[in-house]
Amino acid sequence: MNTTELGTTGEKISGLALGCMGMGTRADDETSFALLDRYAADGGTFLDTADCYAWWWAKGTPGGQSEELIGRWLARTGRRDRTFIATKGAGRIRDTDAVWPAGSDVADWGAAQFVGAAAGTLRTSLEGSLRRLGVEHIDLYYVHVDDRSTALEETLQTLADFVHEGKVRYLGWSNVHTWRLERIRSLCAANGWPQPVALQQQHSYLQRRAGLDHLSIVDAEQLDYLREREDLSLVAYSPLLKGLYDAPPAERPGHAGMGAYAGDAAARRLAALDAVATETGYQPGQVVLAWLAAQRSPRVIPLIGTTRVERYREAAQALDLELTVGQLTALDAA
Repeated sequence: MNTTELGTTGEKISGLALGCMGMGTRADDETSFALLDRYAADGGTFLDTADCYAWWWAKGTPGGQSEELIGRWLARTGRRDRTFIATKGAGRIRDTDAVWPAGSDVADWGAAQFVGAAAGTLRTSLEGSLRRLGVEHIDLYYVHVDDRSTALEETLQTLADFVHEGKVRYLGWSNVHTWRLERIRSLCAANGWPQPVALQQQHSYLQRRAGLDHLSIVDAEQLDYLREREDLSLVAYSPLLKGLYDAPPAERPGHAGMGAYAGDAAARRLAALDAVATETGYQPGQVVLAWLAAQRSPRVIPLIGTTRVERYREAAQALDLELTVGQLTALDAA
């Protein structure tokens, strides 16, 4: 598996990240270990989880099952030194019964329900993650959901303390608007605090529909911001939009992944994508992953969330597809 640099840190991580959200809930140890073993055997190193994964698949729990499973896998394999672990804090829910039933889209949960990023809360969250994972440090620690009820100075000082204490190596942010991200970076620069090196947002080949107000989906302004900041990598979650691209064309308009992208622009992009898929002999979803991996401004790390080995293998095969200049131009121009 190809590697890529995390921001400008010099840290080399695999160019395809494996999302572990469903491990420990939707998938048991045997199924999850088989997938983690396959990913590691292919040279994969970048595992993504969160302390809240996945309460919405385990009613009556606060989450943490994914971290616990990864901890069991690390203990079983002894691969800690060869695994780059990303996890997140601030996204646990105060009262899961109040928002049950819920899907995995944080935008649906309500900002008041998140525990937030106050100093004490983050400290408790980090210590819990370290314990469940069975590790002494986290390689990449995200603020899972931007918390406007806590002063950024408090959050950023706490994160800086984590790095100073050796409990976290690098910092990131997720589900955040661009203006807030600039404020975060400015405060870090002014106070000598470590800068975030990764931004995890939903990002794919389709472009979000005009007028959509969404905290978590990359828009044109955010892409422009990232192009000017090579030290900030974009980790793209849900790049396949819940299987939208490989659905039969007639089923795409009503597909669960289409809502934020519906419109004439999406139709044109899907037509261009299908044409390249036919030309290359790859599935449309694989072409999307190859297109994302080919991006250089900004550099993008696709994050695949699955619990099935065969689905992972399909995604990994996309890294073998090298799109031509003509194909990339046709996809970009649609």
